[in-house]
Amino acid sequence: MGIASKEINPAFSAEVTDLPGGEYLNRCFSCGACSGICPVSQAIPDFDPRKIIHMIRMGLKDRLLHSNLLWFCSRCRSCVFVCPQDVRFADIMNALRELALQQGIISEQDLLDKGKAAWVERDLCVSCLTCVRVCPWEIPKIDGQGVAAISVRDCRACGICVAECPAQAIKLHESEDEKLIAACGI
Repeated sequence: MGIASKEINPAFSAEVTDLPGGEYLNRCFSCGACSGICPVSQAIPDFDPRKIIHMIRMGLKDRLLHSNLLWFCSRCRSCVFVCPQDVRFADIMNALRELALQQGIISEQDLLDKGKAAWVERDLCVSCLTCVRVCPWEIPKIDGQGVAAISVRDCRACGICVAECPAQAIKLHESEDEKLIAACGI
């Protein structure tokens, strides 16, 4: 697939580096350590952190922000631990996701529908705090009405809270990447 000059946005790289999480982009010298350790790239070969950084640098804003690649990253941070330049690819992915949300390319409802975030059925929640205790990222919070709430933007869709909720009040749609992995027999 070729790249048309109209697809290139020369300001995109600077836009990303100006975002919280994107400030480390220019440290990358494309060693590939992130791609080598990434568990997602092992299951979904099209997901390649080095390739995504290259797309940012090339100014392929629309192609990248409209791509499902943004939502494949599990945010496990394995890439962060092996990067010799402290690029923090997971933070760059968060910045790109936030940019896609801010620009209306994808909505929070789209994320729920794609299985990229869990949500709470408020009428089923018994405020037991199980979700708050089991989430390794401390995403679920108890809101002012005493009911669990999950930030769609922060949820990692790992499913731990879904599995542990005794009231079965937390829901998570099957994600597209789970369907893809199942179809590949992985």
